[in-house]
Amino acid sequence: MVGMAGTAQPRIVLVGAGSTVFAKNLMGDLLSYPELANANLVLFDIDASRLDTSTRVAHKLANTLGASPTIESTLDRGRALDGANYVISMFQVGGYRPATVTDFEIPKRYGLRQTIGDTLGIGGIMRGLRTIPVFLDLLRDMEQRCPDALHLNYVNPMVMNCWAMNRATRIKTVGLCHSVQHTAADLARDIGVPIEDIDYLCAGINHMAFYLKFERGGEDLYPGLLEVAASGAIPYRGDADRADGGDRGLSDAVRYAVLETLGYFVTESSEHFSEYVPWFIKRDRDDLLARYEIPLDEYLRRCEVQLAGWERQRQAFEDPATAVTVQRSDEYGATIVHAHVTDTPATIYGNVSNNGLIDNLPSGAIVEVPCRVDGSGVTPQPIGTLPPHLAALMQTNLNVHAVTVEAVLAERREHVYHAALLDPLTAATLSVTEIRSLVDELIEAHGDYIPATLRRSTSSVRANPTA
Repeated sequence: MVGMAGTAQPRIVLVGAGSTVFAKNLMGDLLSYPELANANLVLFDIDASRLDTSTRVAHKLANTLGASPTIESTLDRGRALDGANYVISMFQVGGYRPATVTDFEIPKRYGLRQTIGDTLGIGGIMRGLRTIPVFLDLLRDMEQRCPDALHLNYVNPMVMNCWAMNRATRIKTVGLCHSVQHTAADLARDIGVPIEDIDYLCAGINHMAFYLKFERGGEDLYPGLLEVAASGAIPYRGDADRADGGDRGLSDAVRYAVLETLGYFVTESSEHFSEYVPWFIKRDRDDLLARYEIPLDEYLRRCEVQLAGWERQRQAFEDPATAVTVQRSDEYGATIVHAHVTDTPATIYGNVSNNGLIDNLPSGAIVEVPCRVDGSGVTPQPIGTLPPHLAALMQTNLNVHAVTVEAVLAERREHVYHAALLDPLTAATLSVTEIRSLVDELIEAHGDYIPATLRRSTSSVRANPTA
């Protein structure tokens, strides 16, 4: 990618800018950099009301920071993308209602329970089927309007989305998540070591990457983490003021159990990870749910909390007399833009194609690795070979991601069944017949959110055996 060092006013497009809270944090991060204070922020969404709220927030942020950006907002995607240097995606296809609720309620009737349902499992598969076609349309538009733009994706399911985009388009995409840096900070607090003193190396796939190194001045800090696990005093994450926990937050018992079992700590939260494997959520095993304090239907609860507070937030955002505060987040999006524009080297963790990065994961799969960013672009750093048991565990998830992507790109409904059959939690809970019936019911329920090619039934598993 050609460097942008010296570019005074990069055109930064936010796709799904009506996600006001996330957009606020990202725009605050961007405008906090003096070199980006005059950037051209372009806000695009399909919801005029939410777009209006985010536009008001953008102007308030500029006032708070003393920045002078050019702020545009539009319901016209083509207009937004024309000449873009950076495109940042942050949308959800189908929204909480009807799509997410459908992803939880129909499987629940089959006895299949989920916690988050946005990355893997039957919920992740359905979200991928809804989202990949939208991304492909977006990036094909980018190929015409801003072919050299860098696309930064925050939308889940991360692996499925990025894998499909990289296979089907020429746009450079980097998937971004906060699980690596957030979990590192959590672990630092668990063992009482300042995060600034910790040197870590993490690698794997999104939501299933592991800290291969966690050190301070060359001292291995894993013994301290194992002491936490053995103590029985498992930490809780979140608090009453956050949407991801109750009065004392959510238990991290699952991940600490995984640490004791596999010898490495995984990045994504316990509630997420519990549904990526067949070990914790089982039919008629309420004892496991209690032991590991696993919150079923957690994503539904979070959404309800957020929706209940949205009107209050909206009024505050839109009140001319109410200023907005800016606190720099640890999201990587603004860091990447700043490093690229100014040619100031930075290291982030990104989700990129496995082109010689991790030897024992499939070539072309989406892996999460450290990346150097500077004026020349984003350069992933090779890791080598992962511990074999970690790579094998990741492969169980990559199987689902890969076949879901193939279902969309090859337009084969049978591959949707195959993906569900390969999913660890779904396969551990339901029979073949139940899985096929569940997929049929979900596809029908989602209607036009699912591509028409996948809504058509196939008469035979081998309807196109050479595809």
